[in-house]
Amino acid sequence: MIALDIGRPGDRLRELVKQVHAAAEPGASVGFALGATFFGTKDSLPRQLKAMPHFAGDLLDPAMSHGDILVHVAGDKAATVRKTVERIRNATSPHGKVRWHIDGSRPANRVEGGRGLARNPFHFTEGFGNPGTERESLARALTTADQDEPQWAVGGSYQVVRIIRFATDLWDKDSIREQERIIGRRRDGRWLDGTPVDEQPNFSADPTGRLTPLDSHVRLAAPDRRNPPPIVRRSYSYDQGNGDTGIIFSCFQRDLAQGFEAAQKRLEGESMAKYLLTTGGGYFFVPPHGDGWMDALA
Repeated sequence: MIALDIGRPGDRLRELVKQVHAAAEPGASVGFALGATFFGTKDSLPRQLKAMPHFAGDLLDPAMSHGDILVHVAGDKAATVRKTVERIRNATSPHGKVRWHIDGSRPANRVEGGRGLARNPFHFTEGFGNPGTERESLARALTTADQDEPQWAVGGSYQVVRIIRFATDLWDKDSIREQERIIGRRRDGRWLDGTPVDEQPNFSADPTGRLTPLDSHVRLAAPDRRNPPPIVRRSYSYDQGNGDTGIIFSCFQRDLAQGFEAAQKRLEGESMAKYLLTTGGGYFFVPPHGDGWMDALA
């Protein structure tokens, strides 16, 4: 991911977008999202877009937070992604500067039951909580016309990025059984109460948390797994050296308050909090498909 500070590009917007797409190597894809500082007037600003606030336990580094434009580069080969990132840096340098940049990967990346799964630095497989089909994912992520959004923004999605440092040395001192109780799942994704991995547990049948602790991550993030939060997420592992490892958490939703912010509020009391430190990221808005949004914002 690359966050750029470019100010209001005006009539240069279409050219900037064209240059970024042209910088993509074969086998790489690029996506755009816009930060609150990109917009010149409140009339054009998506109604919930703002600078990402500090949540309990955050220590946000301004140099690794926010930005006018977020460019997400993805690909199957690390060398292809790196070359695309370098070309984007060169292509956008006349327009502004790179605010922050971080590389990520998805160890043991695979798709099961329509869900994208990967292993995080805590040795757990994650991604089971996402909708099982691409159609469901898109439908739940998109904005709708009845939300009082600017017309150009209808069909877009709010994106949250969180750069979360993991205290892996401290974590690895715990037993696997304790780690699984903190997460609320087995390392391979199975539920602690015996519910099959591809089904949703009934937490109400375990009101005291005897099987799945009340302060476990999965239980606080989605207390009713049969009606999960309206959010689609994907995480990437990062390793910056010097013990700085963790994940780049990214999620999409049509409503920040009902999606990420509601889940984050519930997670304030999770037992995993002492192993996590959010150091950067931001709130962004992914424009709808097509070029109409560029015409409206130029």
